[in-house]
Amino acid sequence: MSNPNIIYVRALDCFKSPHNVRTQSDEAADAELEANIGETGMVLQNLIGVKVPRQRNKYEIYGGGRRLEGVHRNITSGKLPEDFMVAVHVLKSADDAIQMSLVENYHSLAMNPADECRAFQTIIERENKTPADLAKRLGVTEKFVLGRLRLANLAEPVFAALQCGDITLDVAKAYASTADTDRQTKVFEQLAESYYGHNVNEIRRSLAAGSYKGADPKALFVGREAYEVAGGRIEGDLFSDTASEVWRDGEILDRLVEEKLGKAAEAMRQREGVREVRTVAASSVPYSETFQLARVTGTPVPMSEEAERRKAEIEAEIDQIEAAAAEVEDYTEEQSDRLEALEEELGGIVEPACIVSDEERASAIAYLIIGPDGEPVLHEQLYVEPADSAEVDGEGEDNADGGSGDPDDEDEAVPPGETYSQRLRDELAIMKTELLALHIANDPPFALDLGIFIMVDDACRLGYNGMPSELRAKAPSSRVTGFESQTAAANAWAELDKALDRSWLDHREIHERYDAFCSLEDAARAAWLGWAVARTIHAVPEGQTGSTFLSHLGAKLGIDVAAWWRPTARNFFDRLTKPAILKLLEVIGGPALKSRYGAARKFDLAVSAEKLFAGDVIADVDVKEKALAWLPMSMRFISPANIDNELVETPSNGTVIKGDVDKPQTGEGLPEAA
Repeated sequence: MSNPNIIYVRALDCFKSPHNVRTQSDEAADAELEANIGETGMVLQNLIGVKVPRQRNKYEIYGGGRRLEGVHRNITSGKLPEDFMVAVHVLKSADDAIQMSLVENYHSLAMNPADECRAFQTIIERENKTPADLAKRLGVTEKFVLGRLRLANLAEPVFAALQCGDITLDVAKAYASTADTDRQTKVFEQLAESYYGHNVNEIRRSLAAGSYKGADPKALFVGREAYEVAGGRIEGDLFSDTASEVWRDGEILDRLVEEKLGKAAEAMRQREGVREVRTVAASSVPYSETFQLARVTGTPVPMSEEAERRKAEIEAEIDQIEAAAAEVEDYTEEQSDRLEALEEELGGIVEPACIVSDEERASAIAYLIIGPDGEPVLHEQLYVEPADSAEVDGEGEDNADGGSGDPDDEDEAVPPGETYSQRLRDELAIMKTELLALHIANDPPFALDLGIFIMVDDACRLGYNGMPSELRAKAPSSRVTGFESQTAAANAWAELDKALDRSWLDHREIHERYDAFCSLEDAARAAWLGWAVARTIHAVPEGQTGSTFLSHLGAKLGIDVAAWWRPTARNFFDRLTKPAILKLLEVIGGPALKSRYGAARKFDLAVSAEKLFAGDVIADVDVKEKALAWLPMSMRFISPANIDNELVETPSNGTVIKGDVDKPQTGEGLPEAA
C-alpha cells in the first residue's frame, strides 16, 4: 500500500463494490455532487479499487462509490461522454482497498460553516461569478448560495462565534435574518450572557422588535407596494419564505394602517347604517375599548317549532337513559354511545341569533378590525353608550345584564374541543397558575423582568388591558372558594414560602424594617422578589383574556407540566362524564382500550383512569407513553406564536405536543418536581 499505483480508467469499466464501507448516504448531497461533476467535468479525488481477475480492464471500486455513481448518472444523461476517464488508486487486494476506504471516510472532516461562507464570497469576488453561476457549479440552489453570502456578511462578533464553534449554524442564520450588522452586534451582546443566548426564537424576536413579519395582518392589509412607496424597508429572510420577511419600519406601517382603516371605517359606517365605526388596528377588540359601553343585544328570535320539538325529544330520551342507568348504577355500552350521540346533537341545536332593528343600529357603535387574512372586518358585537354612565362604573352595582363588570365575567369562548364545566376550568386554571408561580419564584431574573414589564405596561396603557396580574404583591382572590389543589406545585410553594428570611419583620418601625431588609443577603432579597411577583399572577381559564400571556410565560420558562401534574380522580376525572372519560381512553389506546373499561361504573372508571394516566398499570409501551404524555389543553404552556407548529389535534378534549417549545423542558434554575 506504500507505493501508489494511480491510473486513469474508463468510468463505465468501473463498478461499485457491494463491500464499500459507506452503505448510507444523503440524496440531497448526492444530487449536489452529481451536479458539480456534470458542471465542472471533473472528479477531484481519485477512486480506490482493485482489478477484477480474469476480466479485461474491469475495476471494483471500494472507495469513492458516490463519485462513481455521480459520473455514471452524468454519462447516462449525456452531460459526460461515454469514454469519460476517472483516476483509480489500484491496490493489490480487496482487504487493502477496504482498509484505505475506511481511513479515507473516517478521517474526513466537514468544512466549518464560517469557512464555507467566506469561500463562497471569495469565489464570487475573485472569479467575478454570480450566485447563480456558483449555485450551478456546486449543484445547489441560488437561494442556498445567497444564504451563505448573507452569513459571510454577519457582524464580526457573530461571525467569529460561528467560526470558533461558540454558536451553531442555526443560531447564525437567526442573526442573519436582518442585514443590519449594528443591530446584530447589539442583540448578540445583550444575549451573550443570557440563558436565552442561543435560543433561535429569542434571537429572532429581539432582532424583529419594533418591526413586523410579512405575514402579519397589518402587512397584508397595507400591502407591499404601498409600504415601500411610503419609504418602508423590507429585509427578506433567505432562510425561510416571504411570510417571514421583516418589515423593518413599524412606525410607517402603523401610520398607513390607521389611514387606510379610517377610510374603510367611513365607507363601512354608511353601508351598515350605524352611528359610528371605531377602528382597532388589531385582530380583536381589547376590553379597554368597550368596558364603558353597553352591548346591543337585539330582539331574540324564537326557535323554530321543529327545533323545539327535536330538543324536547332529545331531552326526554336522555332522561330515560339516565333513569334506566340509575336503576343498575351503570351504563351499558349501547347507552353510553347513544347518550354521547344525543348530547352532541343537542349541542348542535343552538339558540338563534338576535335581530338588531334599524333604530337600534342607527344609534350603535361598531368596531372595524383587521382579520387574520389582512381584510378589514366588522366586529360581530355592536355597542351603545349607556344613558347613565354610573351604571357601568362597577361601583358596588351590577350591570343591567346581571354581570358584575369584572372582565373575568365575560362570556368568553371555551377552547375548541374542551367541554369541561366552568368549575373544572377554574380549578385547572388555579393548578396551572400554581405551577407557573412556583417557576417564576425560582427564577428571580425572570421575575424581575416580568415585574418591570407589568409595571411599565400598566403605566403606558391606561385602563384595563388584560394583564393577568396585581403588581402590588397582593394575591388575587381564588376563583373557587375553599379549593385546595394539594398538587406537587402547591406543596413546593408552601416550602418556598416557609424558607423565606422573615427576620426583618421583627422590627417595629417601617424604616427599621426597610434597613433590615436591605441588609439581607442578595439571595434572600432575590427570593422575596420572586415570591412577590409570582404570587400576583391570576388564575385565568384557557381562552379568557390573559390566558395566552400566561401560557407564553410558561413556555418561555420551559415548564414540564407532566412532571408536576397528572390527572387524578380528585382533580380531574370526577368532574367528567363517563362518556368523556371513555373518549380519553380511546385517544391514547384506541377502541380496544375504551371497550375494556366500557362496563365499569363511573367511580371505578375515574380511579382506573387515574392509575392509567399515572403509568401505574400494565399496558402496552405505546399506550403507556401516550398516557404519561397526555395533558388537557387547559394545562398546557404553549406560546401563541408556536401553537400552530407545536400541536397535533386529537379527539375532542386533549392535545399532544409535536415538538419542543421555546425552551427545553428542563433546565438550570428550574425547580424539580416532587
